[in-house]
Amino acid sequence: MSFRARHLLGIEHLAADEIVTLLDLADEYVAMNRGPDKHSNVLSGMTQINMFFEASTRTQASFELAGKRLGADVMNMSMASSSLKKGETLIDTALTLNAMRPDLLVVRHPNSGAVNLLAEKVNCAVLNAGDGRHEHPTQALLDALTIRRAKGRLHRLTVAICGDIAHSRVARSNLILLGKMENRVRLVGPPTLMPAGVADFGCEVFDDMRAGLEGADVVMMLRLQRERMDGAFIPSEREYYHRYGLDAEKLAHAAPDAIVMHPGPMNRGVEIDGTLADDINRSVIQEQVEMGVAVRMAAMELLAANLRRERAEAAHG
Repeated sequence: MSFRARHLLGIEHLAADEIVTLLDLADEYVAMNRGPDKHSNVLSGMTQINMFFEASTRTQASFELAGKRLGADVMNMSMASSSLKKGETLIDTALTLNAMRPDLLVVRHPNSGAVNLLAEKVNCAVLNAGDGRHEHPTQALLDALTIRRAKGRLHRLTVAICGDIAHSRVARSNLILLGKMENRVRLVGPPTLMPAGVADFGCEVFDDMRAGLEGADVVMMLRLQRERMDGAFIPSEREYYHRYGLDAEKLAHAAPDAIVMHPGPMNRGVEIDGTLADDINRSVIQEQVEMGVAVRMAAMELLAANLRRERAEAAHG
């Protein structure tokens, strides 16, 4: 199995074969998680610390469950009310953590690059659970697994990523991953919610939803990230839904067997019609949540294996 990464900080540093290795292993974990015995001892004896400087119920729960199912000792640190409030720097936090000798560190942080900085200061494997507007690699990987299972492949598909592109690390990670796997990616949304330099991203850009969805195999909706907006990016939620919210009429422009995705949490009636979100024939939103646990299990197993190898070599070095 080819997976050479020391950390999982973003999709950017993963090769296509590493992505395939991780997804293949995740497929095995999907089968295990659906069976009567959901436990393995792959991470037995290892310690996993989850540090969420930003609240996230589903990602944190998914990482916690993944670690416990693999037999790790899992500890959640509530960083929102932590020593950082007392003025401790990120470097201090890293040094404190390092002294506890964890094996896996799962970090979500509101600042882009903060997770990379932590990774440079600790002697364990670090997984990025989302940093600022930068990346959210496990979300892109679980989306990729969902697409591959629904479509039977993960290449030469037309994928429309729609909505608040500018504030979305999910969009960025998906854009990189889908590009590596030779897909045609379209970004669809109002010009106010497109990132600067979008023309250099190597994908098509549409501000008309119907044109952007024409013939698409996958329709990936994004959450309007009001907490990252510091101004009037949209006239009103009602107007936004009218132009960019996914409903049956707009979806009719996509391929007849197009699947509908959303990373959650959803604003029903803003980004997506509630009935469509729950349509078991089109929506794979619940599958995305299920794939999240399996993908995080696979990522932690592969990183732990590399960490053990590295430590063994150092001991014999």
